[in-house]
Amino acid sequence: MQRKSLLDAECPIARGLERVGEWWSILIMRDALHGLRRFDEFSRSLDIAPNMLTRRLNSLVEAGLLERQAYSQRPLRYEYVPTAKGEDFRGVLMAFVAWGNRHFAPEGESVQIVERKSGRPVQAVMVEIASGDRVPLADCTVQAGPAASASMRQRLGAIAN
Repeated sequence: MQRKSLLDAECPIARGLERVGEWWSILIMRDALHGLRRFDEFSRSLDIAPNMLTRRLNSLVEAGLLERQAYSQRPLRYEYVPTAKGEDFRGVLMAFVAWGNRHFAPEGESVQIVERKSGRPVQAVMVEIASGDRVPLADCTVQAGPAASASMRQRLGAIAN
């Protein structure tokens, strides 16, 4: 049975999951954003079957998160470099680190989120766009945006009530 495609879903979470919702894809993006570039580097880091790694890299290139760049002509070999869209995925990964540390690391943090320059621990925050004021995550929700369909408006309206 072929799984349902979420490419045309209206929900941004569903659309994002269509591109990176497979665990190998998320781990490949983690490694790519940490500076790994070559097939053998990903293979060594992840201990992933070569055919699966090839499929996942191809899907991330197709989704526009990674760009394939030749680094050798004979034999032809590529490295995989995050695109601007791929770099934007860093925020998702940072949120994942914070969530995993908070709920699934009873032994303590094996990975911390820090400011690159100072090395001081940081946390993700929500900021009100116009003022720049911090907004507690508990005070945030979602609402229908300008491009929302009637069914999306109805769905989100039902959730809010």
